Amino acid sequence: MEGEPLARFGADLRRHAIPLLVPSILIGFLLGSIPTGLLIGRVRGVDLRTQGSKNIGATNAFRVLGPKWGGLVFALDVVKGLIVVLLVRHFGPSWGASHDAVLTAMLAAGVAAILGHVFSPWLRFKGGRGVATSLGVFLGIIPVPTALAFLLWVILLLVSKRVSVGSIGAALVYPFLVWTLAKDVPRGVVTAVTAAVALLVILRHTANIRRLLAGTEPPIIGARREGRS
Repeated sequence: MEGEPLARFGADLRRHAIPLLVPSILIGFLLGSIPTGLLIGRVRGVDLRTQGSKNIGATNAFRVLGPKWGGLVFALDVVKGLIVVLLVRHFGPSWGASHDAVLTAMLAAGVAAILGHVFSPWLRFKGGRGVATSLGVFLGIIPVPTALAFLLWVILLLVSKRVSVGSIGAALVYPFLVWTLAKDVPRGVVTAVTAAVALLVILRHTANIRRLLAGTEPPIIGARREGRS
C-alpha cells in the first residue's frame, strides 16, 4: 500500500475495519491476559509471584522452574500472541473487510494481546514484560523483520547471558528493521505501532536497566535456580 494517499486508507478503515475492531480488541485482550507463567508454575506447585523476581514471565519461570518449564512458558506466550492475529486474519474477510482493514484489526488485536499480557486483569492488572507475546503478534503480521529481531535477541542473550540485554537491544532496533524491511503493509503505520510496543517493552525493563547500570543484573545462563525443577 506504500504511496497510496492517507485519505484513502482512512476511508477504507471507516468503511471496513471499525466493525472488526471491537471483537478483535476484546478477543486479543482476553487471550493475551491468560497468565501462562502463573498457570505453569501452579502445575509445578510454585507461585511465580512469590519466587525469584516475582514476575510471571518466561525469564523468572526459567530461573525458578528450570529451562524446560521456562521454555514452555515462553512458547505459550508467543503462541497466544500469534493466535490472536491469525484468528483475525482468518475470520476478517468473512466480515467483508479489505486487506488493509484486516491488517488494522490484526494490529489492534495484537496490541490488545500485548497489553493484556502486561496488565492482566486476572493478576490485578500486573503481568509480564510483553517480549514473547509481542514476538508472536508481529511474527503473524511482519515475519521477516520480526525474525531478524528475534535472532538479534538470541545473539545478545548468548553474548551477555542476560535476557534483559537481548530484550532491550532487540526492542531498540526493531522499529528500524520494520521501517526498512516490512513489505505489503503501510510502513508508517506499522512502524509507529511497533515503536510504541518497543517503548512499552523498554519501560517494563526499567528495573533491569537500573541493575545493568549498577552491575547487579543476574545472568540467565548459569544462574542459581530457585524453587522446584
